Amino acid sequence: MIDPENDILLSIILPAHNEQERISDCLEKVNAFLSNHDFTVEVIVVENGSSDRTVEIVEEYQKKYPWLKLLQTEGVGKGLAVKTGMLAARGQYRFFADVDFSMPVEEILHFIPPQRANYSIAIGSREVKGAVRYNEPSYRHFTGRIFNNIVQILAVPGIMDTQCGFKCFSADAAEKIFPLQRLNGWAFDVELLYIARKNGFDIQEVPVHWYYDGQSKVNVLKDSFRMFKELLQIRRNGRAGLYKIPQ
Repeated sequence: MIDPENDILLSIILPAHNEQERISDCLEKVNAFLSNHDFTVEVIVVENGSSDRTVEIVEEYQKKYPWLKLLQTEGVGKGLAVKTGMLAARGQYRFFADVDFSMPVEEILHFIPPQRANYSIAIGSREVKGAVRYNEPSYRHFTGRIFNNIVQILAVPGIMDTQCGFKCFSADAAEKIFPLQRLNGWAFDVELLYIARKNGFDIQEVPVHWYYDGQSKVNVLKDSFRMFKELLQIRRNGRAGLYKIPQ
């Protein structure tokens, strides 16, 4: 539900590890998007373990954009960065995105009121009706579908795309789910959805227009094997009762 006492409608969380080549373009896209809309927003860049100029670049942009915040983590891992940003955020809706914005930034509107409201979790999907993929090599799509079939068998049946890098949580869902997150690797998305399902939160898949980025940091073979191991860990954690939200 909307909290009338919270004046920030949307928090955008951007995990950033060695993103000096892409962070400027990302922030310019976000600024162009925000300039066309009047809802209240905060944008949180969470830098984790970069060895390049990511921090310096974001600090320069902070001088121009009052809505921009910078957090830094001591550890590494996209999952850690997202968790840190989500729990620090104050928005009624909390949206995390990859800095390459392979989904056009304007499609954030599909995740917030008035287009979508009063939900727990809405995730970008490249597989449901209405979604469109652009320029993706066939082998990447094929391996992605294999991994998704494994995810559905082991963790979250019925969800067609757990790995699209755009997900939005209500404040209530974020504040209950993210403290239970234990993984910092690539399968943290699946873990979050597994926790949500275990605790009765609804999950909606939102069709997006998605553009393949050849600069993706995902190594299909190495990361797929690592994610499979993490899926098994998620199952073990679930059986051990580690994902139950305290009453």
